[in-house]
Amino acid sequence: MSIQIKANLLMVIVTLFWGMSYTFMVMGLEVLEAYNVVALRCLIAFAVAGLIFYKKLMQVNTKTIIYASIQGFILFLVFALSSFGLKTTSASNAGFILSLTVVLVPIFTSILDKKLPSRPVRFAIIMTLIGISILTLKESLTFQVGDILVAIAAVSYAIYLILNSSFTKNVDSISFGVYQLGFAGVFAAFFCLLFETPQVPTTTIGWIAILGLGIICSAFCFVAQSVVQQYTSPTHTGLIFSLEPIFAAMFAFIFLDEAITTQLLIGGAFILIGNLVAQLEQFSKIRSIRKETTVHKTV
Repeated sequence: MSIQIKANLLMVIVTLFWGMSYTFMVMGLEVLEAYNVVALRCLIAFAVAGLIFYKKLMQVNTKTIIYASIQGFILFLVFALSSFGLKTTSASNAGFILSLTVVLVPIFTSILDKKLPSRPVRFAIIMTLIGISILTLKESLTFQVGDILVAIAAVSYAIYLILNSSFTKNVDSISFGVYQLGFAGVFAAFFCLLFETPQVPTTTIGWIAILGLGIICSAFCFVAQSVVQQYTSPTHTGLIFSLEPIFAAMFAFIFLDEAITTQLLIGGAFILIGNLVAQLEQFSKIRSIRKETTVHKTV
């Protein structure tokens, strides 16, 4: 088995755990407040990852700390908005809406480059908007507050990814990723102290949710992604990430008894098609660049 295939398989496992995170968040929110859940999740993740990579953390420079604090704040926003959103929307809906990120990244990139998105990306945007409308519009033609909060989380995560691609070129990716989790935990703890009563879970379900979020869905997933992305292409990564809402719906169905409705299937299908088109367009760009490079080398 090649290194890239192993990397892709590990990325599927990472995506599966991220899909599971929505179920863990719903379970955690049954016993703790939103900021409290985010604080415990990120601080546990920082402690676990920090113990593993403590040598790298000791060699950190000022640039890494500054970049990590910026990304940590955005990460806190993503987790907090998702947590508050899950109070009034389903885990299945949240998974599909947050996958908007796949389409938002090329949109924001086009704005920064001051040019219109390509035709495939425009098609993907239309498909995604149709899917979101089917998923979130109720009979009264209104949106759930939770759906709007998760959509804002998707926008925040798109900004996070764009900044990440720039920041990771100048710092050590592992220490940068671990410190992000620490800063996200500190920001969440600050808001928890301001607006909530800090506490730890008192039930088995609560501890399963918090430890699952902290150790599996944050510490393992963030570190694994940093390592894996060195051995696979961004396109493969993006295509695999498109599976996240499917895993989210699957775990919500198994553990939260959420129904797989016709509305979810149709809306989710539109979003997935939009995601795949956006990723395949990136794939064709990479292939054409590689062909040009090969031709130049041959010449």
